[in-house]
Amino acid sequence: MAWQDQNAYPFSLPIVLGGGFDLTFEKPITVLVGENGSGKSTLLEAIATMAGFGEGGGTQGMAAIGRSPAAGEDAGRLGDLLRAAWLPQVRHGWFFRAETFFSVARYLDEVGSHRAGYLRASHGEGFLHFFEERLSEQGLFILDEPESALSPTKQFDLLKLLRNLQRVETCQVIMATHSPILMALPDADLWQVERFGLRPTTLEETSHFRLYREFTRYPHDLVETIID
Repeated sequence: MAWQDQNAYPFSLPIVLGGGFDLTFEKPITVLVGENGSGKSTLLEAIATMAGFGEGGGTQGMAAIGRSPAAGEDAGRLGDLLRAAWLPQVRHGWFFRAETFFSVARYLDEVGSHRAGYLRASHGEGFLHFFEERLSEQGLFILDEPESALSPTKQFDLLKLLRNLQRVETCQVIMATHSPILMALPDADLWQVERFGLRPTTLEETSHFRLYREFTRYPHDLVETIID
């Protein structure tokens, strides 16, 4: 990669300042984990733009929805510097952003799409309805924090859908999440996004899992310690 202004976002992100990185998607599902600000969402957005998806989410060729022009330009600029190859060529799929889901769903309703109506249910049910319908197809699916509106029980329902995708091997899923439940998906590649790069990790090594483990063991003590 040839870096640009290192003081301007997204080139100021540590993962970009590290000088470059390689990431190979060898399994049907790859999960990215990391703290807020580590660059997970920016990386997903850059991959999505390379694959022809709109920065605001949706399918290929759909105009950016729910994103400022500056944000879309940032993703495009970073995406222009990345190099990627898919085999077979990416022709179908979806870029799911939790923060713009309702804007995309409203757009589908307004244009009269025969696959719409995700706003007729509750927040979480709309998410799950979308996943059940869209993740049944062949293609590339980029999911940014899909757990945002899902209860723990519904996250397990999403796990079942992802497990089925692994078995049929017709999709490539790249997912960023803060949910230890989704991180625990068997046979998925789990990558830690760190300050200056990415590395393979395990569920038990993630800070998310360690924090939840301490909470379940000593909920009151941990909460009191942290908030004080």
